[in-house]
Amino acid sequence: MINDQESDALKTAEENVSQLYEYRDTYIEIYGVDSCHKKKDDVEAKLKTTLAQLDHLQLSIDNKAVFFYLRGKALNITSTFDHHAEECLSKAVKLDPNLIEAWNQLGESYWKNHNIDAAANCFTGAISKCKNKVSLRNLSMVQRQLGKNYNEKVTNIRLSVDTAKEAVAMDLFDGHSWFVLGNAFLSVFFFAGQSPAALKQCMSAYTRAEKDKKSLNNPDLHYNRAVAYKYQEDFTKAIDGYKQAMLLDPSWKEPWEEHQDLLHRLKYCDGMIKHSGHLKPKKLTNLLNQIKESDLGPFLGGVYTSPLNKTITLKCALIKDLNLKRNDNTVIHGKVVAVIPVKDGVPFPFVIIDSTGKCIAVSVFNLAIGKGFIVGDSVAIPEPFVQLNEVTIEDELISFKSIRVDNPVVLVINKRKVGKERLASSVLSVTNKCE
Repeated sequence: MINDQESDALKTAEENVSQLYEYRDTYIEIYGVDSCHKKKDDVEAKLKTTLAQLDHLQLSIDNKAVFFYLRGKALNITSTFDHHAEECLSKAVKLDPNLIEAWNQLGESYWKNHNIDAAANCFTGAISKCKNKVSLRNLSMVQRQLGKNYNEKVTNIRLSVDTAKEAVAMDLFDGHSWFVLGNAFLSVFFFAGQSPAALKQCMSAYTRAEKDKKSLNNPDLHYNRAVAYKYQEDFTKAIDGYKQAMLLDPSWKEPWEEHQDLLHRLKYCDGMIKHSGHLKPKKLTNLLNQIKESDLGPFLGGVYTSPLNKTITLKCALIKDLNLKRNDNTVIHGKVVAVIPVKDGVPFPFVIIDSTGKCIAVSVFNLAIGKGFIVGDSVAIPEPFVQLNEVTIEDELISFKSIRVDNPVVLVINKRKVGKERLASSVLSVTNKCE
């Protein structure tokens, strides 16, 4: 039986740990973004104070399972692995196997130490004892890392979406669960076909996550959403997202690196369009002379069979004739004059030139790494989807049009339809720094 003294000590210990997490989660809301650079040190100082308070209360708490759980949870507040946290949490679950919160914290500790299988066991075990949103969203996070081969990985990623949906259903106002669901959809995009629909679902989940004040200032949310914006080719919002992640966590390198990489890519692409791939005049003239109507290949007869087996009549057009959005019943063709380097290989961007010397950028998704096109290849694109890209870089407006191709099987390359050997679902990591 718990006496009043122990009850008061337990309550105080729980309040101290709760206040520690509240301090971390509301730090920016209270102190403002100008104090972001101090957050890490201030949270660590608060952690030391909390640990001292817990140690002072230890002798008054007979329930050692709960004490070790609270101490382990406090130590687990940082984004990096702490072996003392793992030790405390391991003791807690051994002393009380039904302590669900301790299993969840132990699973997070294993996750930080890249012990994926052990983390999965913690979360599935906790769910079997009592279904809860924390275990579900953490299991969703882990499921995305499981699988010995590509097919297993895709199956687990799809399963992670269902698991995250269960977590959301248990608390529709929990921004963390919505964030995890958004990450699951983002993984579906990269591992299972790079579908624009998956990106839309991802964005919807991130929007719901941001409505929770605790998630509003999460740098991972802004970073991952910036990644999604980049692959939606909404570059202005992607740049803004990277900047916000940089502001909220000045010590985090990836947002700055991605921000700089994207700016470089956009400037490079703009330059290649304006200067026809910087090809020498003689080579450029030769390429222009090689552009023939026969490059249309299967489209030469004016008929196109879409991936949905719909027969469409096509009319040949020039780049200057294209409108924004999808150009129905239209086909353009030209020569590749430049390939734009992208470090992760998604999408495959290049610049083509038509017979009039007009250039436009093209982004092709779902191409296998190393199976792209080279300068001099002829390309025909049916019903091109055109978008305008405008960003300001160092007070300079970068503005160019581009064509987005989500399914490369519609293309004709060197007079032949793109074959299955060029297709692949690309793999890209989603940050889990503090998911």
